[in-house]
Amino acid sequence: MPTGNAEFDRVLGGGLVAGQVVLIGGDPGVGKSTLLLQSLAAMSQSLKALYVSGEESAEQLALRAQRLSLGSESLEILAEIQLEKIIAALDAARPTIAVIDSIQTIYSEALTSAPGSVAQVRECAAQLTRFAKQSGTIIVLVGHVTKEGALAGPRVLEHIVDTVLYFEGDTHQSFRLIRAFKNRFGAVNELGVFAMTDRGLKGVSNPSAIFLSTHERGVPGSCVLITQEGTRPLLVEVQALVDSAHAPNPRRLSVGLEQNRLAMLLAVLHRHAGIACYDQDVFVNAVGGVRITEPAADLAVLLAIVSSLTNRPLPARLAVFGEVGLAGEIRPAPRGQDRLREAAKLGFTRVLLPAANQPKQAVTGTEVIAVSRVSDVVGLLRTLND
Repeated sequence: MPTGNAEFDRVLGGGLVAGQVVLIGGDPGVGKSTLLLQSLAAMSQSLKALYVSGEESAEQLALRAQRLSLGSESLEILAEIQLEKIIAALDAARPTIAVIDSIQTIYSEALTSAPGSVAQVRECAAQLTRFAKQSGTIIVLVGHVTKEGALAGPRVLEHIVDTVLYFEGDTHQSFRLIRAFKNRFGAVNELGVFAMTDRGLKGVSNPSAIFLSTHERGVPGSCVLITQEGTRPLLVEVQALVDSAHAPNPRRLSVGLEQNRLAMLLAVLHRHAGIACYDQDVFVNAVGGVRITEPAADLAVLLAIVSSLTNRPLPARLAVFGEVGLAGEIRPAPRGQDRLREAAKLGFTRVLLPAANQPKQAVTGTEVIAVSRVSDVVGLLRTLND
């Protein structure tokens, strides 16, 4: 069943399922309660919905709903932290969907430990999950996170529930990302993109526009990557800065990309293309606060590093993707045709890709440049720039 928010539905795999238990985590103030209040207000127009708040009073929730201009007259609210009373209320009301905000504030009288302790979190989550499976009520649990960004409490919490969602993105930016890490009813690694506005979180239908900086002219160290997040291709700008090291140990810093892969790519670049960075500080960043985990980002990182080192911008309207192997080969990436279409849709006229991803049919208005070795890529860059 749809939540009333297209981006939220995308992450969930199309919507919610009866009896489903969803765990959603994220940093404080990132927008968890706001998104759920918006979704519940939309769903309460046609379904019975209950918002159980352990952190805010009913008056505070009402004020937030008024500030966001939500039509929440039919949304039921319960301000309670005792598990037994919550389950009794759920049993009496039998809502289609209920939100528990948050699981760390709930406690059971059967245990003597304090709310938020490992035993309490485990017991409360297990009881609520049992109720969801027996009654068919959808239950959404809000979870706190640790300093490292992982969900607080026992790891068994993630095993009990059907779906685990994480809010990503910096609270200093207006964009929020929700990523599915586990989903029994849909694909994992789906990504939903939201913009935080004064009226709450709004879905972003064309997120590639967010992650692409609009430079007036070509700048060294900038490369556009076509990445794949679940079923959605995204264009993200990868930036690199290579500078002379002023300390015995050069720095290797990566933001939004894997740190270990950066060290590996620098070694491949030296061994197979003859370009050394052992006396240089190397900084790599994925623009827009997005986190890229797939290896198809390798080629974009490598090109951005070479561009910054030589102080020569890459050709205009060029997008790339491809995995780099330790033997210097460019390995194929999945869903190459989808990536190509997304690049063409956003006006990119050249796409540099692995030879194995070369399309059988030409894409209108886009020149496809296939490469198979790292040494070929560096040689090709000189040709394209000239």
